[in-house]
Amino acid sequence: MLLGNYKLYNRNRIHGTSLGGVIQALSVSMRTACRVVIALAVMSLVCKSEYLKAGEYVLDDSGQLIEMPLLVSGELPIPTLLVDIDGESCDFYEDDWCQRYGGDSSCIGLPRKQCWPRWFASASGLVMTRSLPNGANSTPPEFTVSTRSASASWPGGVDLRLGRWFGDHQEHAIEFIYWGVYNMGSSAQQQTGPTTGVLSRSDTINNIEINWLYAPQDRPEFHQDNQRIHWMWLAGFRFFQLEDQLTFDVPSNFEFQTATNNNLFGGQFGGRFDWEIAPRMRFVIVPKFLLAGNASSNKTTQSRGPSENIRSAVDVFSWLGSVDTSIAWDVTERWSLWLGYRVVGVGNIAQADGQWPSTLPASAASLGGIATGSESIIHGAFAGFESRY
Repeated sequence: MLLGNYKLYNRNRIHGTSLGGVIQALSVSMRTACRVVIALAVMSLVCKSEYLKAGEYVLDDSGQLIEMPLLVSGELPIPTLLVDIDGESCDFYEDDWCQRYGGDSSCIGLPRKQCWPRWFASASGLVMTRSLPNGANSTPPEFTVSTRSASASWPGGVDLRLGRWFGDHQEHAIEFIYWGVYNMGSSAQQQTGPTTGVLSRSDTINNIEINWLYAPQDRPEFHQDNQRIHWMWLAGFRFFQLEDQLTFDVPSNFEFQTATNNNLFGGQFGGRFDWEIAPRMRFVIVPKFLLAGNASSNKTTQSRGPSENIRSAVDVFSWLGSVDTSIAWDVTERWSLWLGYRVVGVGNIAQADGQWPSTLPASAASLGGIATGSESIIHGAFAGFESRY
């Protein structure tokens, strides 16, 4: 074999070449290596990386090996060397990189699949009251009663929520909400001459919702970019119940009770506004509006008189609007605490004050039928937490 003008001996002798042959061989090898490196660089610029699978690694600008625990579709912004390492799918609990950055990094393009938990659940305590109508009065000959004397109290309640995000982008979610407040009311003595009675009020509120959420932007609770304002849309089904009961009791003499029940149901729409006011702190507003059918009824009983038990019902259209305003503290990527205030306005409903007769015992004519058209504002504070998993 010949290398230029120099001979290479390789038969029963020690291999050897002259110094000039060694230099020329090294020169040829270096030129070949340079051509291979240039070819690889050109190929890396031309070829597009379609997917970065879980368990793959990249070299960033500093030469550090970084794990890529998510699926990314599209072209990388800079040439990137991929190192194929077998791995499992992204797990939010075990992957520290994903917890810190939410699936985003400067060494890759915007992710198509976020490493975020899909399930969310929350529980809150409520303390609420409501506004009452002007009230009604019963005048002698026998009893004098004013329904305004039995005011609304501030009882406790509960707010529960469960939901899940869907899709690779996690832009859509379904949530189930229940909240309720119980035994809202008070008692007051009613005096008519020597006769003393007690008027009591007891209200119950139940709310059930099934909502679809659409988040065209990033999830605000993860604070993964410089965007401080986020907006979500929601639409769904809502059921709202307001039971209102007034009872007048004169021991061993007379008892009168009227109880109304409003069952609102229909489609609602709304949104959620998140504003990052401080690191890991958000100001949140959730407005909702419902135009509903209302199956309203009233039941009246009295212990003596011409009628003992009369029930009336009517179907009407009612409306409901609500706004939740809160401050949320995202303690970690999986836990948040919040404190806020809720206002719910409901209109064209029946209330017990509107069914109260002008005299007691009541006549049969005054107990028939049901009056609607009144409004009430339910409002109060809430505090709770959310877990994401």
